[in-house]
Amino acid sequence: MPSVLLPNTAAAFAPRSPPTVVLNSKVDPWLTATLKRINRIKRPLNSVPQHMRCLTETLSSPSAIWTLCSVMLPKAPESQLRKDSNPLVEALFNYQLIHIEAYVVHVDLVLSQEIAYKLTPETISALIEYHQDIYLVDIGAQTWHWSEKEAQVKRLHEEFVQAINKFVYRTTATALEGIEDDGAGELLCGRSEDVKSAIMGLFLPLLPPPPRIVDVVRPQPLLPSSPSPNNWWQSSMSMAPAPVEAWKIVPSSPSPTTSASSQQSLWASLGMELTASHHSSPSPTYTQAMQYTSAAYTSAAPVSAPLAQLPLPSMIAQQCSIGTGYGSFGWDRYQPEYPTSM
Repeated sequence: MPSVLLPNTAAAFAPRSPPTVVLNSKVDPWLTATLKRINRIKRPLNSVPQHMRCLTETLSSPSAIWTLCSVMLPKAPESQLRKDSNPLVEALFNYQLIHIEAYVVHVDLVLSQEIAYKLTPETISALIEYHQDIYLVDIGAQTWHWSEKEAQVKRLHEEFVQAINKFVYRTTATALEGIEDDGAGELLCGRSEDVKSAIMGLFLPLLPPPPRIVDVVRPQPLLPSSPSPNNWWQSSMSMAPAPVEAWKIVPSSPSPTTSASSQQSLWASLGMELTASHHSSPSPTYTQAMQYTSAAYTSAAPVSAPLAQLPLPSMIAQQCSIGTGYGSFGWDRYQPEYPTSM
């Protein structure tokens, strides 16, 4: 249903005036039947202007007041209500029934197919009085006190006064079927529940400000291994590495010059030792050669004294070649006694 602008009679605090009625070029049969039912004096309804004049005069009557719904509200604040063991007695003495009454301000059967109602001044006054004397007292007692509470309660009541005066209920135009002889009527087909929900939705709650969040600074817990704040300077000083004398520092890798000179002296000493012990020392085994080879190629550091006595692979090969002759093992002194066969 498209929304259209309402006339000035539907504005807030506007006095009651005859409603604006807009009909189509062809009147619906249900509207003709409704107007014939409510007319005590038989009027001709043969044209659109006749239908418009009859509907406008009927809805403009002072008695043309519609009851939209009824709301049961307490008569006094909760602290002043009567307490009784009989719930029926409590209901009779503590609650009142307020009828939400309104009058028609606009009828549109062309564009929006709707009818608009505005609350009567008596209904507006009753709701404003209840909101100020009972509703605000109850919600004020249910909330805690803060510095701006009274100002917020006052502002809440002012907003309600504006909202209840601006309240206009709009529904389908078929609601005119509930009209009576004097122009009064009531809503049908469960529309009263919609009005009741809309009216009670204007009673807004009193919201206190959120509590302030206070930042609590807690000291950081110390681990068992962490030093206390009192002796952190001593612990940091004790954790510093001890000074090392310059003559005790060993380089991580030898310099190229030192390595070359040490290797030359190593090969020279090895050659002299092998020459001196050629006849006195036994022939080295193949296992000794393998041990020397692996040690010489896997270590880059200077060779120690026991490693310097190991022979070179070339010397081992030379000894093996010399040892294969008869002279080295004494085979040259062995002469066969039998003659050589020719």
